Amino acid sequence: MTATVPTTTTVPEVWPEVWAVVLAAGQSRRLGQPKQLLILESEALVRRAARAVLDAGFAGVIVVTPPGELGRQVRAALAGLPLTLAECPHPELGLSESFRAGLAALPADVAAAHFALADMPFVTAEHHRAVLEAFVESGAPLVLARFGEAGVRAPPHLFRVDLFSGFTQAGDHGPKHLIQKYGKEAVWVDLPQGALRDVDTPQDWARLQAEWDG
Repeated sequence: MTATVPTTTTVPEVWPEVWAVVLAAGQSRRLGQPKQLLILESEALVRRAARAVLDAGFAGVIVVTPPGELGRQVRAALAGLPLTLAECPHPELGLSESFRAGLAALPADVAAAHFALADMPFVTAEHHRAVLEAFVESGAPLVLARFGEAGVRAPPHLFRVDLFSGFTQAGDHGPKHLIQKYGKEAVWVDLPQGALRDVDTPQDWARLQAEWDG
């Protein structure tokens, strides 16, 4: 099943408790500086990502931050936003630890969790909203985003609460095994190719800045 980014929003009478989790605890090894704190249009990437999710209409938003001084700086960049902060104590063990830190911070009555990355500045509130609405309409165990004509799968992705116990992965990746297991039941949301851009290397950052300035 495929959903598309809506041009109008139909608000249901009752929204399920869907929370968003922004993963922002990475160590940015390939970039050489904290990607969360890179400035685009006078705003840190982590704050830009958090605002996009906040504007999408989730029941709540959690941002997973690193420990130590970097965590303090990331939290400072988020000052004043109505969100919950959760520290990932061991980001050096990979992205899997950030997923678990986000899950641990969710409330008991949550229906699903929507995971987004802090280094994808062109994923907008409208895009996040499309994923949320696809879940509200379908109740599917997974809502997965794919980008452009090639259909590249990448976050944001949404997981229903009954899948949370399956977040058993280790290392620097997400729950690919859950996507493989429940993929036939997933609802797909098609997003534009331009929203796929992220920041992993100095070349990525230079290219993104050039595209933005252009």
